[in-house]
Amino acid sequence: MPPGLHLVNDWLSPADAQVLAERIDAADWSDQLKRRVQHYGHRYDYGRRGVAAGAPAPPLPGWASDLGGRLHAEGHLGEPPDQVIVNEYRPGQGISAHVDCVPCFGPVVAAVSLLSGCVMEFSEKDGEGREARRLEPRSLCVMTGPSRFAWRHAIPARKTDPGPDGAPARVARGRRISVTLRTVLKT
Repeated sequence: MPPGLHLVNDWLSPADAQVLAERIDAADWSDQLKRRVQHYGHRYDYGRRGVAAGAPAPPLPGWASDLGGRLHAEGHLGEPPDQVIVNEYRPGQGISAHVDCVPCFGPVVAAVSLLSGCVMEFSEKDGEGREARRLEPRSLCVMTGPSRFAWRHAIPARKTDPGPDGAPARVARGRRISVTLRTVLKT
């Protein structure tokens, strides 16, 4: 596993995950990308690949503050997050390999998966290491250290993923919501 990567299955209870998904879906979604997104705290500018100056985002809703407070209390984050991006992935949608903006965001990136799982692929920026890890529904993925700065992460755009532990059967993807929580670096 990439150094500094922490995966916690069943981080949310089924009931808490359902309530969280309902609260997220009650808010407006942006269709600016191929996938739908919501921005809170600070808006991310995909064209500039940085935090958008002068483009306000809604403040963190209560559910995001609650998640951030729990992440901080459990020691996953050194401080409560002030930036949240919610991504919706339909079967067949993904995200290309990337490292979350290094000059923009702090040393920890945390993501919670809701509704459906997927396989996230990690690759070292120097091309040496490659790993694939399944992110289960209700799981927490925390990237720190090398997994945050020296490894890219991606979700291949496909409708099924390899089965667990090399099983020959593929696993169909459903609708997945990813909640990414970060801190913006102050300049």
